[in-house]
Amino acid sequence: MKHLFLIALCVSLFTSVTFAQSSDSKVGVGDVFTIGEVENNHYEHINFPKNNFIVKKGGVADYQALVGEKVEITSLKEKKDGMLVATIKLASDKKFFMSHKYLTVDINEAISSKELL
Repeated sequence: MKHLFLIALCVSLFTSVTFAQSSDSKVGVGDVFTIGEVENNHYEHINFPKNNFIVKKGGVADYQALVGEKVEITSLKEKKDGMLVATIKLASDKKFFMSHKYLTVDINEAISSKELL
């Protein structure tokens, strides 16, 4: 009886581990995320343009205005090293910093570091 209980316990643990590993959150075109707040406006995985390029195109480099904005994935590409790169736009169809319509993001890293919520 003890052996049967022990075997049933082991089987249930192994199956729960395999289901936990296979339930990766899949992202797709059209998914909507929210831009999170990071310390000192240092976004590592969202590829914002440098401030001088924003100003040259007539924009204002105000990162605080982007916190809480909803963004939509417009395309996904997988690089050779396995990194999943997404192109995003604002869900409101406005431009980032009033100058850039699209940005690229390392989507898996941005989600895990809470840059995208």
